[in-house]
Amino acid sequence: MTKYTVDAAHSSIGFQAKHMMISKVKGHFDRFTADLDITPEDLTDGKISFEVELASVNTNNEDRDNHLRSADFFDIENNPKMSFVATDIQKTDDDEYKITGDLTIGSKTNTAVFNAEYNGKGTNPWGVEVVAFEADGKINRKDFGLSWNAALETGGVLVGEEIKIHIEIEANPA
Repeated sequence: MTKYTVDAAHSSIGFQAKHMMISKVKGHFDRFTADLDITPEDLTDGKISFEVELASVNTNNEDRDNHLRSADFFDIENNPKMSFVATDIQKTDDDEYKITGDLTIGSKTNTAVFNAEYNGKGTNPWGVEVVAFEADGKINRKDFGLSWNAALETGGVLVGEEIKIHIEIEANPA
């Protein structure tokens, strides 16, 4: 196994939620770190963890971002970070995995599952080997105490409960 460092300039952690039950709002986190102690071609014995600075939430709308940082959602003054620690990694196909782990947002920890894919490796112009992965998962925000919402006059609610998460990682040996 090799320790890898995430190349933040070529990596992202994004999310999407339903807005008014009809459209989707997307965002991402600008600051995060990851500890990857893995064999890229076979993640099953690896150790994977992430930590996200919740204040770095970015939906391209300052008012919405500030609301997400508030006590209605992330409450970043009391809970500045979100974390994930893999507890089980199963190979499901040649380069595909099911990664199960503990996701913590605020004071709540729940199981989260990500379907991940090893996208391969290459050598960058500076002679450093680079590996790439992507992963998708979904959570119910209410499971993490993120229950703020507003009823719509026409029925339904302003913010959907299901949050889809998409991760793209490019990493170099540490």
